[in-house]
Amino acid sequence: MSESDRWIKRRVWIGLIAACAAVGASVAWLQVHPAPPYHEVKRASPFVQLARAGTAKGDEVLREKAELMDPAPLFFPTEWNYGQRPLSARNLKQPGQVFGSFDPLLPLSEKGIGLYGVEVVPVPEKLADVLVQGNEAPFAGMGQVDTKHSTLSVRAGYLEIRELKNGNIIISQQLSGITPPRSDFAPVEFLVVVGSAGVIGEPILTSVSGPDEVDTFFRIYLVKSYRIGERLLPGQYRVVVGA
Repeated sequence: MSESDRWIKRRVWIGLIAACAAVGASVAWLQVHPAPPYHEVKRASPFVQLARAGTAKGDEVLREKAELMDPAPLFFPTEWNYGQRPLSARNLKQPGQVFGSFDPLLPLSEKGIGLYGVEVVPVPEKLADVLVQGNEAPFAGMGQVDTKHSTLSVRAGYLEIRELKNGNIIISQQLSGITPPRSDFAPVEFLVVVGSAGVIGEPILTSVSGPDEVDTFFRIYLVKSYRIGERLLPGQYRVVVGA
């Protein structure tokens, strides 16, 4: 027998011995640590319980449990969400007792209210005067305070100029010395393009004020009277004029 055959035979024996040792160790481990016994889990079988009509505690609990586990949809009328049960005596309030917990707080006393409409008024000559007197007399003085109000100063307009590119405010001022055709108008908006020689073309109307004469007035005013081309650097601007 050659040396290589002996080496192969030796390796075979070593493998068999290792396998036997592993099997023996497994058997010994199982004997020391046996597998837990298998217990079959029993499911609870359905049951039926009957509740009596009495008032015993067990019957009451059983009835409440049946109502709690009722699979009927909750939107069906039940005694909990529908009914015409009368209010208890504690919740019933007689006339005059609803706000019994709060003391009356009268901002006006009977002596503080003047008698309006009882004085003698001369007979008006025109029908329009009758309508005016009929509207004023019944509720005259109610909700009014005799105070002097200062009259507001007449404003010709308010001018605001912004750069169209980034929205920065260039000019924001009150206009004076002009008289628009109408004093009640919505803010009017123009798009103005300024070059090195002044305004290029006419201001483009982007938001009307309502009356056409007001739009025309401010378009001419910005170019000829206000001379907006001489006040701004070359660029594109958003000009808004409001009352």
